[in-house]
Order: sequence, then C-alpha cells, then structure tokens
Amino acid sequence: MKRLKGAAKRNAMRNAPEAEPEFQIAPMIDILLVLLVFFMSISSTEALQSNKEIDLPVAREAKKPKENPGQVIINITWSETNNVGSIEIDNEVFPTPQHIVRKLQDKVMATPQTRVLIRADRTVRYSYMKEVMRAVAQAQIPNITFSVVDKDAK
Repeated sequence: MKRLKGAAKRNAMRNAPEAEPEFQIAPMIDILLVLLVFFMSISSTEALQSNKEIDLPVAREAKKPKENPGQVIINITWSETNNVGSIEIDNEVFPTPQHIVRKLQDKVMATPQTRVLIRADRTVRYSYMKEVMRAVAQAQIPNITFSVVDKDAK
C-alpha cells in the first residue's frame, strides 16, 4: 500500500468541484411555510379578541395605539331591542360591568402595567359606558384607551 505525503494527500481528499450549483427550492418552501405559520399565529391572537358585530365610532383625529404587553381588550355591544349591554373579555361574556372587576384585578396581578382597550359599539349608551369605566377604575387600572376608526365604513 502506497502512502501519500503532503500535497498529494490533500489533493486526494478534496472533492472534485461541481460543474454548476443547483438552486434548492424545497428548503426555501419549508422556510416560507414556517414563516407563514408564525405570522398567522401572531396575528390571530389580536383578531380573536375583536368582535365583528361592533360598529366602532368615528374619530377623525385618531392616533395609532402604542404596543402594550399587558393590554386587555373589552368588547362592548348594545342590544337595541332589550336595551341592555353585553361585555366580553377574552371570549368570556359578563352580564354587568361589576362582574368584570375581578377579571381585571387578576390581569393587573399578572401584569402591573395593564392597559384597557375598550371597543364599544356606536349604539352603547353613555350611562352603560360610565359603569364600565367605573369598574375598570375599581380594578385599579388608570390607563384606558378607546378603539375608533378614522373613516366611516359606509
């Protein structure tokens, strides 16, 4: 058996260069699918908390909200036929504003910088909205933001 030395040994171990590199499409598709799933899961949490039945009021001077990790979204709807409101937090429906105090206090215990975003329908009565804001204050949350649109959808 012949022993190779130095440069001959290195040349023998090297692979011959490929003629032309090939573009691998399968790994790229895999990465794109992972990114797609990631962005869909991120955006779905915000979409799940919004209620399509709510017709938001118009405020032409509205500003974009700041990101807040401790944000609690409160959806408020109003039934014209029964003349009664409905409150929803995290897909849980509450019959009166007083019932949300305990839920909000739990959120404050988890995240002290909790902020409330109220998404109320245009038809919600002011007196009912006042009761909801009073319940938020009882939960010791000083930061309340209202969700509005800058243009009428009609």
